Amino acid sequence: MQAIKELDSQLSVFESLESEVRGYIRSFPTTFVKAKGSMMWDVNEKTYIDFFAGAGALNYGHNNSKMKEKLINYIAEDGITHSLDMGTQAKATFLTCFNEVILKPRNLEYKVMFPGPTGTNTVESALKLARKVTGRELVISFTNGFHGMTLGSLAITGNSFKRHGAGVSLNHSVAMPFDKYLGEDVDTVDYLERFLEDNGSGVALPAAIILETVQGEGGLNVANADWLKRVEEICRRWDILLIVDDVQAGCGRTGTFFSFEQAGINPDIVCLSKSISGYGTPMALTLIKPEYDIWAAGEHNGTFRGHNLAFITATEALTYWENDDFTKEIIDKGLLVDEFLHELVKKYPELEGEVRGKGLFRGIACGVEGLADKICAQAFERGLIMETSGPKSEVFKIMPALTIDCETLKQGFAIIEESVKNSLTN
Repeated sequence: MQAIKELDSQLSVFESLESEVRGYIRSFPTTFVKAKGSMMWDVNEKTYIDFFAGAGALNYGHNNSKMKEKLINYIAEDGITHSLDMGTQAKATFLTCFNEVILKPRNLEYKVMFPGPTGTNTVESALKLARKVTGRELVISFTNGFHGMTLGSLAITGNSFKRHGAGVSLNHSVAMPFDKYLGEDVDTVDYLERFLEDNGSGVALPAAIILETVQGEGGLNVANADWLKRVEEICRRWDILLIVDDVQAGCGRTGTFFSFEQAGINPDIVCLSKSISGYGTPMALTLIKPEYDIWAAGEHNGTFRGHNLAFITATEALTYWENDDFTKEIIDKGLLVDEFLHELVKKYPELEGEVRGKGLFRGIACGVEGLADKICAQAFERGLIMETSGPKSEVFKIMPALTIDCETLKQGFAIIEESVKNSLTN
C-alpha cells in the first residue's frame, strides 16, 4: 500500500512540475526504477516486458552487461566525457572499429560526421550538406515519413499534428507518395519521375531525396527493394543526393546493420542515431560519401557532438556485428513475430488487421479506429510496454530489443493476445 501511495505521489510530481508536452508517460503511467535486458520494474515492484526498446534506442537491451562493464571502467579511470570535436582515444577507437567492422565488409566508403546527439541533428546536417553540395533548396520526402522535430526535419515529416506544432511555415520540401501509398497497382516511382521531367509540374529539381526504407513512426510501411533501387536510379540520373534516414530502422532493426543492405543501394548520405551508441546514451552519426564532404571547419557544430561515453558503448556494440550470426538471429526472431501476428489476424478477424514490418520491426494495422491504442493500454496493464504508430495511431508495434530471448518474446505474445481478446469484447 505504501508503494502504491509513493507511485501516486511521484506521478503527481510529473503532472504538477513537468510540461504538458510530456508524451510517453501518458501511455505508460508509472514510475520506473530499474531495467535489465528486456525487462523493466516500477516503484511498485511490478515487472514489465519491454516491446518498445526506447523507441528503438535500446536494440541491445537495457543495461547491456558488456557495455556497462566497459562504461564503468572508463568512468572509473577518469576517461574524457566531454570533448566537443577534439581528438580522444575513445573516438579514434570507435571510428577505426566502425570502419573495419561495418563499412569495409559492406564495401561502403563514408566519412563520419558527429552532428550532435539526436536523430534530428543528423537529419538537419544531411539536409544542410545536400543543399551546400548541389546549390539547390528543395528536398523531396515521402508521405508518412518521420525525420525529426526541429524545423528542417519537421519540414520533411508527414505527420500533420507534428507539423502544426512548428508555428511557422515549413518550406523547401515536397512530399511524394511512398511505395504503395496509392495502392498496390500504382507505381509511385513513375509518379515521382513524371514530376521531375515535366517542366510544368511546379516541382523544381531537388537537392536531395530523403527516405526511410521502413517507416517506423509512419505505420511500419516497408519499401520494396525494387522501388528503392528505382528511386536510387532517379537520383543518379538527375544528380540528386540520396539520403537514407536509418535512425530507427538501422543498427540491425530490420536484420542487417543498415536497413538498405538487402536492397543493394548505396546512399550518398546515411543518418544514424538511436541505437548507434548501443546503451541508450545520446549519439548520432551522419555518414557522407567522401566526395560530398565539403564542409568548412566548424561550419556545422554542436556542444555535445563529442560524447565519449557513447563512443565507449558504441564500440562494444559493434562486436555483435563481427560476423553474420546476429543478423541470422534477428531474422529468425522476426519470423517468429511475423508468424504470431498472422495467426492473430486470422484468429481475430474483428481486428480488421494487416500485418506490416520487417525483422524485429513489425506490427498490425487495425481497421477499427482507436483499437490499437486500446490494445496497447490493455497490454500495459498486463505488464507489457508497446506503442502505436501510423497517422491515426492505428498500428500496434512490436519492437523489442534485438537481444531478447525467445521465451520472453513468447510471454509477450501471450499478453498481446489477451489484450486483443479483451479489447474486442469490452
